Amino acid sequence: MAVLINIETTKMRALPRLVQIMRVLAKHKFLGALFGRGHWPTPKEVREALEELGVVFLKFGQVLAMRRDLLPAAYTRELEQLHDQLPAMSFAAVRTKVESELGAPLKSLFSSFAEIPIGSATIAQVHEAILIDGRHVAVKVQRPGLIAKIATDMAALNYLVALGQRLFPRLRPLTLPIVVREFGISLNRETDFIREAHSVILYRTAMADFPDLWIPDVVTECSNGAVLTLEFSPGERIDYYAKKHPNEMARSMNTLITLMLQTIFEEGLFHADPHPGNVFVLPDGRLSLLDFGNTGELDEPMRESLTLLLGAVVNGDARAATEAYLEMAPGSENVDRSALLADIKTVLYAIRRTNLANVSVGDAFESLLRAGSRNGVHNPAEFVLLARAFIILESMIAKLAPEHNYMGSFREEISRLTALHFSPERLKGNTVKLARDMERFIMDAPGDTRRVLRRIAEGDLGRLPGLEALGGRFSRNLERLTSAIAFAALVIGGSMLLLSPMAGWHHVLGETMVVFGVAGMVVTAIAAWRHDYGQR
Repeated sequence: MAVLINIETTKMRALPRLVQIMRVLAKHKFLGALFGRGHWPTPKEVREALEELGVVFLKFGQVLAMRRDLLPAAYTRELEQLHDQLPAMSFAAVRTKVESELGAPLKSLFSSFAEIPIGSATIAQVHEAILIDGRHVAVKVQRPGLIAKIATDMAALNYLVALGQRLFPRLRPLTLPIVVREFGISLNRETDFIREAHSVILYRTAMADFPDLWIPDVVTECSNGAVLTLEFSPGERIDYYAKKHPNEMARSMNTLITLMLQTIFEEGLFHADPHPGNVFVLPDGRLSLLDFGNTGELDEPMRESLTLLLGAVVNGDARAATEAYLEMAPGSENVDRSALLADIKTVLYAIRRTNLANVSVGDAFESLLRAGSRNGVHNPAEFVLLARAFIILESMIAKLAPEHNYMGSFREEISRLTALHFSPERLKGNTVKLARDMERFIMDAPGDTRRVLRRIAEGDLGRLPGLEALGGRFSRNLERLTSAIAFAALVIGGSMLLLSPMAGWHHVLGETMVVFGVAGMVVTAIAAWRHDYGQR
C-alpha cells in the first residue's frame, strides 16, 4: 500500500488530476503570485484551497501547520483550523468494505454492528459493534478507494513541488521535496492499519505495568491493513470529564506527563496526537489512550541526543545544545554552525528570562526547529512530531487544568528518568556493552587496516615512487591510532566502573582496566618515540 510513487512513471496517469489541481490553485491566486502577477494568497485562501483539493492536500496542510519553522505564524494558525471530518460513508459501503477485507459476511463476525458511526474522518470511520463471542469492540474502517486516490494525488504533489523548485528559486529554502517525502511516509503509516495494530501492541507491552493507563487490545482475527478492530473504550473524553470532575485533572495531567516522558526516554515511543479526542477517562479513573495511527519512534542515538539537548537547554549551554541538536539531524548539509550557535544562544536567553512556570517545552523545541531551518539544518520528521506532541499536550493542560504546575511535574519526571539512566544496572549494562564493542574493535581493527593498506598498494597509485614509504608511515600511524583508541576505551570503561555505586568485583575490574589502559598507552608512546628517534 505504498503511497510514495515515482514521479516520472506516474505523472501521465495523474495528468487529469494535475489539471484539476492547477485550476484550483489558479482560482485561489497561487499561480499569479508565483509568476509575480499578484500578492501571495491570504492564510484563509490557502486553507480554503487545500480543503477544496481533498484528502491528501488537506492532510498536507495539517503537516504544514506543524512546521512553524518554515511558515509564518499567521499561516500555521490558519492551517490548524483544517477540519479532519468528511461526510460519513453509507452503511452499505461499510458492510462491503468490511466483508471484502475480512473475507466473511458481517453477521458471521459480529452479533451486532451499529450503522451510524461514532466518528468519521478523512482516512476512516469508526463503528461500535459486538463480536460473536460477546466482546464489545470498536471497528475502524478505511474509506474505499483511498489508497488509489492517495497514490494519484501524491504523484501530482511530488510533480508540482519538483516543478516549483525548478521554476521558482524562492521556494528552494523551504526544502519542500523533503517535506513532501516525509509527508508521504507519514501518510503511508497512517493508512496502514497493520502498522497501527503493531503500535498498539508495542504500547500495551511497554506500559503493561503503568497503573493509571489502559490501552484497548487489538482483535487480530478481525483486523487487517484496512480494517482495525479494538476493544471498546467505555470511558469519556477527558475534556467532557473535566467539566464534571475538575478536581481530578491534576492527577490526570501528571499521568499524561509521566506517560509521555516515560515512553519517549525508556521505550523510544510517543503518541504524536495526544489531543482530548484521543484521551478518555474510564469509570475507575484510569486514562485510556486511543488512535495510534500517528506515532513516533526514537532510536537509542536520538534518545541520547534528546537527553543531552534537554540538559543543555536547562543549563543554558548553547554550545552543547547546538551539538546535541545537530546529532539529532545527521542528514543536514551546508549548516552555518556559527549562525546556528548564535540563534540558539538567543533561544536559551529568552527561556532563561521567562518565569520557569510559564516555559513551554513544545515552544522551546519549535524555536530550535526555526533556528535550525534558518541555518541549513534538515529537521528530522520525528523531532517535528515530538515538538507537536508536546505543544498539543501543553495546550490540553492549559485548557483543562490551568492551575496545574506543568513544569514542576516535568522536572520531577525528568529527575526520575535521569536517576534511572545513571542507575548501577544501566551503568553495568553499558560497561558490558562497551567491553564487547571494544573487544570486537580490537579484534577487527588490525585485519581491517591490513585490508585497506593492501588495496591501496595494489592500485595504480601504489606504483608511484615513494608511495611504498608513505604506505609504511600510514600503516604505522594508523596502528598507533588504533592502539591509542583501544587503550583509551579501557581507561574510560574502567573509570565508569570505579565511579559507579557498585563495589566488590566491579571496582577490581575497573582498576584492572584502567591500569592496563594507561600502561598500554605508555608502552605505545615509548615504542613510537624509539622508532621515530631511530629513524633519525
